Formats: sequence, structure tokens, C-alpha cells
Amino acid sequence: QVQLVESGGGLVQPGGSLRLSCAASGSIVSIVVLGWYRQAPGKQRELVATISAGGSRTNYADSVKGRFTVSRDNAQNTVDLQMNSLKPEDTAVYYCHAMTMSSGAHFYWGQGTQVTVSK
Repeated sequence: QVQLVESGGGLVQPGGSLRLSCAASGSIVSIVVLGWYRQAPGKQRELVATISAGGSRTNYADSVKGRFTVSRDNAQNTVDLQMNSLKPEDTAVYYCHAMTMSSGAHFYWGQGTQVTVSK
């Protein structure tokens, strides 16, 4: 079992920045991928960014490339999402995600944190 707790959401003006953080606990040694997804009202949950266990491989949605940066600190068991040049269309609930490989693949989600980009 892995527990994920997000923090750092809020209200920001277009063009502004926010940093989300996710703290992982539990069976963290079995985590192979950490990442962030988001879900806007009336839309399906979509991938934002992922990062591999060692932090050497990252993957971004086209819509956030060049604006968002995902990073992880294995000593602190955290994964962060730095969001710059925010747009109104970035408004969504952001979810931390973890995939483990122990007796098969398992997926875990945080409770979500609201990000609102508005004047």
C-alpha cells in the first residue's frame, strides 16, 4: 500500500506560477513511476507529467511541455510539479499518482488538490 498526500494548490492569475507537492508513504520502495494527472469539470482525467523511479525519465502532456516541470526527491519521498505560465485551461483538480510493481502492477491516487487559474 502507498499513501499519497498533495499540497500546494490554490488560486493564481494567468501567467502566474504554482508548485504542487506530493508526499508518499507506505511501500515506497516498490514505486516505479510517480506522476501528476488532472481532471477539469466535465472532462476525463488526463496525464500531466510522470517521472521514473530514479528520476532520469520524464514524460509530459503536450499541453504543458515547456511550462511544467516534474521532479522527485527520493530522500524526502516527494514528487513536485512546478507550474509556470499558467493558463485558465490549466484549471483542474490535480491528482498525485503512483505505480508500484510488487506482485503485479498497482495504482494509487492522492485525494487531489484544486488549481484555479483566473483573473
